[in-house]
Amino acid sequence: MASFFNRFTSYSNSSSNSNSNSHAPSAPSPPSAPETQGQEHSHATASPYHSEQNQPQPYGFNYGGVSSYGSYGFPPGTSPEVIRSFQMVDRDRSGFIDENELQQALSSGYQRFSLRTVRLLIFLFRNPIDSSRMGPNEFTALWNCLGQWRGMFERYDRDRSGRIDALEMRDALYGLGYAVPSSVLQLLISLYDDRSGQQVEFNFDSFVECGMIVKGLTEKFKEKDRNYTGSATLTYEDFMSTILPFLVSYS
Repeated sequence: MASFFNRFTSYSNSSSNSNSNSHAPSAPSPPSAPETQGQEHSHATASPYHSEQNQPQPYGFNYGGVSSYGSYGFPPGTSPEVIRSFQMVDRDRSGFIDENELQQALSSGYQRFSLRTVRLLIFLFRNPIDSSRMGPNEFTALWNCLGQWRGMFERYDRDRSGRIDALEMRDALYGLGYAVPSSVLQLLISLYDDRSGQQVEFNFDSFVECGMIVKGLTEKFKEKDRNYTGSATLTYEDFMSTILPFLVSYS
């Protein structure tokens, strides 16, 4: 992530593995996104960040409070599969799971996530009681979010290879509500460029990682751009307070 931070600050200064299996939760019907024919197309929306019609909910939306088993455990109507997945890895019955346990729980429903991505997820869906672990409320919110993101990923993984290219990545993010500028997309792509000369492709793990970075930073920027103009004045402290937590979450 240090290299990402360097690229991100440079940009700021210049412009101020497998398919979903039977265990994966059902994904909501994804919103329509423009078809890609190998060329750029406009993503003009009322907001410079996302489509207002398909605005994603903030992280943990309506899922605050105590994270322990019992009446304040899982949100009402939580799928039994989600509860089982959490309880299977919470062997000490503490009501919390750490990064290794979360990695195990998600791997059973989607694919194997890297610890780097898992740490980012714990940071973004952080528990108000213990920020290093995740409780039932946060786990449920994350599971539901990943179900939607899996559905969008599979929409663009037309050959069922478990990977999408950069243009498909752009359109998948747009379908989730984020019209990522091409310059920012190139920064994200560079994170996975091994300098081999081969086209960069994203599996579901890297798709989630990139998407969560976009989502998290967008939500933070919107706090400063309350009129959705696409620009805001940030102090040095504001900028560092926005970026550094993302870097720390990867350590």
